[in-house]
Amino acid sequence: MDQSQTETLDISPVGRVEGDLDVRVEIEDGVVVNAWTQAEMFRGFEIILRGKDPQAGLVVTPRACGICGASHLTCAAWALDTAYGAEVPRNAIIARNLGQIVESIQSMPRYFYGLYAIDMANPKYKGSQYFDEVARRFSAYTGTSYQSGVTISGKPVEIYALLGGQWPHSSYMVPGGVMCSPTLTDITRAWAILEYFRRNWLESTWLGCSLERYEQIQSYDDFMAWMEEKPEHANSDLALYWKAGLDYGLHTYGAGCGRYVTWGYLPHEDRYQKPTIDDRNDAVIMKSGIYDSATDSHILMDQARVRENTSHAWYDEGDGDYHPFQRRTVAVNKNKHDYSGNYSWATAVKDIELGRCEAGPLSRQLVAGGGHGHAWQHSDPFILDAFKKLGGASLHLRQLARMHEAVKVYREAERCLRAFDLKEPFYKKPRPRDGEGWGATEAARGALAHWIKVKDGRIENYQIIAPTTWNVGPRDGSEARGPIEEALVGTPIANKHDPVEVGHVARSFDSCLVCTVHAHDAKTGKELARFRTA
Repeated sequence: MDQSQTETLDISPVGRVEGDLDVRVEIEDGVVVNAWTQAEMFRGFEIILRGKDPQAGLVVTPRACGICGASHLTCAAWALDTAYGAEVPRNAIIARNLGQIVESIQSMPRYFYGLYAIDMANPKYKGSQYFDEVARRFSAYTGTSYQSGVTISGKPVEIYALLGGQWPHSSYMVPGGVMCSPTLTDITRAWAILEYFRRNWLESTWLGCSLERYEQIQSYDDFMAWMEEKPEHANSDLALYWKAGLDYGLHTYGAGCGRYVTWGYLPHEDRYQKPTIDDRNDAVIMKSGIYDSATDSHILMDQARVRENTSHAWYDEGDGDYHPFQRRTVAVNKNKHDYSGNYSWATAVKDIELGRCEAGPLSRQLVAGGGHGHAWQHSDPFILDAFKKLGGASLHLRQLARMHEAVKVYREAERCLRAFDLKEPFYKKPRPRDGEGWGATEAARGALAHWIKVKDGRIENYQIIAPTTWNVGPRDGSEARGPIEEALVGTPIANKHDPVEVGHVARSFDSCLVCTVHAHDAKTGKELARFRTA
């Protein structure tokens, strides 16, 4: 196509929460044909921690995010456990898991209603039979479900506060265990908080049925039949979101790169008390792995497979692919946006064999559907079946995978409360030593890992690869697009003055990024639109 027919839009920023994500898209005939994602905020935690006491990571890294601090704390604690050769009592593993679980539970209604579903009330969709009900429930601030969902999201982290004294930014997880010893009263209060969340949102509003009934769904056909089984199911927020999204066509774009990675998470309290880097995969309840949709194959994920590339990022570290243990962060000052050169603070993260991979709940659920694992590990075929029957990924399926997890992590919270043995210890003091450590988990947004090198009792190197790093990274050394860049290609744009579809795709990854959006034509500099997204 003649270059004069190509329009370029810069959208800045795209997200509704922390950080600055800018997106550039090229449009031909109303469809995105190329895209670039730019992480505009330099965090620098790897530089901040260099030379510090190893336990500084327990205090500093939970502040990397105001929503998933427990996930960072989990990684920091396990990284030091593996570096020190610590022994972690079973009660401590349960307390760590419970803290992360309840933080993830709070994120689900907060993300869905506060960050994603409000786009479904965009005037673009007024022609849909579902629009009026979507607007009544999901509109920002005024929607009935928006109000109740955002409000209820604060309840689960009250359990976190029972363990850590506060939320967010607690540092109650330490090498060798946790700095808390819950009482029977604490456990009883935690049960009451869980039940409140279940009765007042999860079953009554989101599902329209009991957890037990929803857990019977094993396939996409089961799910579609469930929606029409009873009026309560059909009128649930889950059913409204799914049916409206299908009517809007949200299942037809936003696919991405076709490879999906998860570290797995929730180490079992009886299988990871003497943690090492190598034995983690056999100890997690939620399986680790990569699902490659091109070959319909699953492989086991290992931290040794990860590489970072800075060819198109604002770092002066060479153009090669580096494992985090070999990478040393060297930031560049006074950066310019050069879309054929360097244009982002994010690195390009890849698997050494398969290349760029998407991280997040869709990845977790596709891996849960098959592949490697033990009989005692969690398995769930539903989302993988939906993926195949719908012809692959989409921004719509990405949301279903995210919200489908609410029931399973809720059940794990219940299991944690049952598994505590309050007579047993919560901490065993380790002996600090030099060495390498690695801690990984799954934040609500996806695969998160910390790597640490301790030398002479100080941090020689600290590296973090967050879920958004996997997803929002720029092109790599081979010019392969990042997952969000790839997902944007093929997106239809109905109105370049209000490119809501770009927001749909980018926000379907729950990128950790902020609040006012304006769009302009990059060739003329003319502003096309400016609007609040929150």
